[in-house]
This record gives sequence, C-alpha cells and structure tokens, in this order.
Amino acid sequence: MLGELAALMTALLWSGTSIAFTEASVRVGSFHVNISRLVIAFLLLIVTILISGFDATMSPAQIFNLGMSGFIGLVIGDTFLFKAFQYIGARISMLIMALVPALSAILAYIFLGEVILPLQILGMIITIVGIAIVVLQRKDNKVKPDYRGIFYAFMGAVGQAGGLIFAKLAFNEADLNGFVAASVRIAVSIIFIYPVFVIVNRNPNPFYKFAGDKKALLYMLTGSVIGPYLGITFSLIAISYTQVGIASTLMATPPIIMLPMVRYYYKERIPPLSTLGAFIAVSGVALLFLV
Repeated sequence: MLGELAALMTALLWSGTSIAFTEASVRVGSFHVNISRLVIAFLLLIVTILISGFDATMSPAQIFNLGMSGFIGLVIGDTFLFKAFQYIGARISMLIMALVPALSAILAYIFLGEVILPLQILGMIITIVGIAIVVLQRKDNKVKPDYRGIFYAFMGAVGQAGGLIFAKLAFNEADLNGFVAASVRIAVSIIFIYPVFVIVNRNPNPFYKFAGDKKALLYMLTGSVIGPYLGITFSLIAISYTQVGIASTLMATPPIIMLPMVRYYYKERIPPLSTLGAFIAVSGVALLFLV
C-alpha cells in the first residue's frame, strides 16, 4: 500500500499548497508565484539529493521520459488549466479535471498494459462522483459555459494524465529515486517557462516582487516546500508503487481534503451536499485500499 499512501500524502500536500499559493498569487500575481515555486523547489531538491547521497544515475531513456513528463504535465497541462480558469472559472475547470484518473487509467492500459480490477474501477468511479459533488457546490463567478474553456480544461487533464504515463515509463525501466525524478521534471519545466517569464516581465529575477511583500514571500516559500518539492516527489513515488489510474484517483481528492482546511482557515460553512460528497469519495478511497 506504499503507492496508495504516497498518493494520499500527495493529495494532502497539494491541498495545503493550494491555499498558500492562492494567498501569494493575490498579492504578487500567479505568474511570479508559478516560476518562483519551481525555482525554490528545484533548489531544495538538489540540496536534498546532495545531502542524502541519493543515486542520481539515470539512463538516457529515463531522462527523456522524465523530461517529457515535466513538459507535458507541468508546462502544457498547467498552462491549459490556468487558461481554463480564465474562461470558465475554477469550479467547472476542476470538475473537468476530475477526468484525469479515467484518462490516466486508459492511457496506462494502452501504453503500459496496466489492467484495473472491476472493484478498483468501481472505487475510482465512486471517488470521482464524490469529488464532482463537492466541486459543484463551490461558488464561482464564472459559470457561463464556454467551449474554449472546456477544451482548455480537457487538454489540461490530458496533459496531467500524459505526464504521469511518461513518469511511469521512467520508473518501469529501472530503480529511480523520487527526489531525483522530481528534480528532472521541474528542471525541464523551468527551462520552458523561465524564458517566457523574462520576455513578459523584462526582468530576469523572478523574486523581485516579493521584496516588497514579506507575507507573500512566506506563503510562496511554504507552498513551494509542500507543493512542488514534497508533493511532486510523493506523486512520483505513488505511481512507482501502484497503478497510474489508482494513484491519480487518490491524488484527485484535494477538493475533499480541503473541506476541513477551508472551514478552519476561511471560516466558510460547508454545505450538507459537500459533506455527502466527501463521504462518498472517502468510501471510494476505502474500496481502493481494500481491493
């Protein structure tokens, strides 16, 4: 169950990082937070690898697959998702992103030969239904359907699912440390995103806006540690020890995990239907663990 536990830990970390990055983005902008979090996470990963003495030996095929995983998942997938937020808002975008587990399972079956048992499929469906119920309860100013936004959200889901498949290919070839794999994924994403940042902002320093807002810097640093540093690492550990479809289902549960966080941090009331959705999702998760 190491893979399943790592996937749940990933969901927990991503739930926390979403709050931290939201607070930071409100203060300095999402683009600055996005590139800064990747740079901080990459530096932390390099320090961790050097101090711990992890074996960073990789074959050219592993480097290629991890690079493609970073490009497709973190660059293409996240870019489409952020674009979807702009057109259809977070609520509908995250509802469409609930397709990631199903897409991951289909791609894993086609390219990896992974077969999921009927009870596991049932657990995935129950979990996704619970997540969908919770997401639909969220308030969102942008509720008008927009086919471009739906397309962008779907492509974001495809990007995230595809990124997991390439990462799994790297792990299937030979033993690979999760921190080492995460460093390659993030390094490739920085290579593609950083030049765009410099061109748009005409400033090579991604941290310059944080100089005038120490609170934003604290939120960004906190989110970087629990998100791209630990979160991405645990997500790679998850797919290395369990099937991609199951791991992606468990990693899609932040909307459920965030309910008590939002209640505590923002003092928001949790609608009864969201509570029901949470119970349904947890039932699906329990079934995945019991099979």
